[in-house]
Amino acid sequence: MKRRNFLAAAFAVGMMAAAGPAVADKANPDKLRIALLPDENAATIIQNAQPLKAYLKKALKKDIEIIVTTDYSSMIEAMRFGRVEVGYFGPFSYVLAKSKATEIEPFAVGVEKGKPYYNSIVIANAAGPVKSIADIKGKPFAFGDQASTSSHLAPRTLLAKKGLVGDVDYKVVHLGKHDAVARAVAAGQVPAGALSESIYRVLVQNGKLDPAKLTELALSDPIPNYPMTMQGYLAPELKEKIRKAFLELNDPEILKLFRVEKLAPATDKDYDVLRDMATTLKLNIAKL
Repeated sequence: MKRRNFLAAAFAVGMMAAAGPAVADKANPDKLRIALLPDENAATIIQNAQPLKAYLKKALKKDIEIIVTTDYSSMIEAMRFGRVEVGYFGPFSYVLAKSKATEIEPFAVGVEKGKPYYNSIVIANAAGPVKSIADIKGKPFAFGDQASTSSHLAPRTLLAKKGLVGDVDYKVVHLGKHDAVARAVAAGQVPAGALSESIYRVLVQNGKLDPAKLTELALSDPIPNYPMTMQGYLAPELKEKIRKAFLELNDPEILKLFRVEKLAPATDKDYDVLRDMATTLKLNIAKL
């Protein structure tokens, strides 16, 4: 063999040898990074997720890292660029992530009170000027993160169906997290807003919110529950182990983290209703 061809062949073999472990590590990494949705204080979420971390470490026999990103958009980007292997998304943030990273696969969904769906709740300050949905016209209205389903997409769709268009009939205010919306409305900083009903109930139950300061105005149409997703490029046997670990999860302490009683199988088609909401609001998902 000529020296030039020999060197070229040796280089090619060396590159394949170098690439092999990298590809294998990506498909079956020693550590799994689990991203949880940043809908409340990050430190609280991570602390509450320690039982989940211990469970997954034992079930999957891998190191587990719990990650809470700064906001929904950064979580979508982390999944898009392979910085996390498993992600617990809000329904709409999943749809956005799927539009940017088609390999993402939903595999489980939370079930609460026998239902794999939940609602958004519209609330108003009890002492404020908003006593009905119609009163929202001409006033500020608080949403959470722009990529949130229950604190943006669903309630904005509800208002649109009532003839109220954001930044036309009322001023859109984004406050980031669900609890921030509830507290701002309770404090009278904004007259009305919307968040996940389940988060609202937990805030009241834990004494972090005084329901006497708030009026419940409306519930949205049913929203498919939060999906647990994973990277499609993971090794098939690892994906099956991850799927099995979550679907067999029956520890109430861990399930409380997801505000559900159990997890059931899920598919991408389950979230077409969110795509329909985006169409109602004339949102171009690909550009969000």
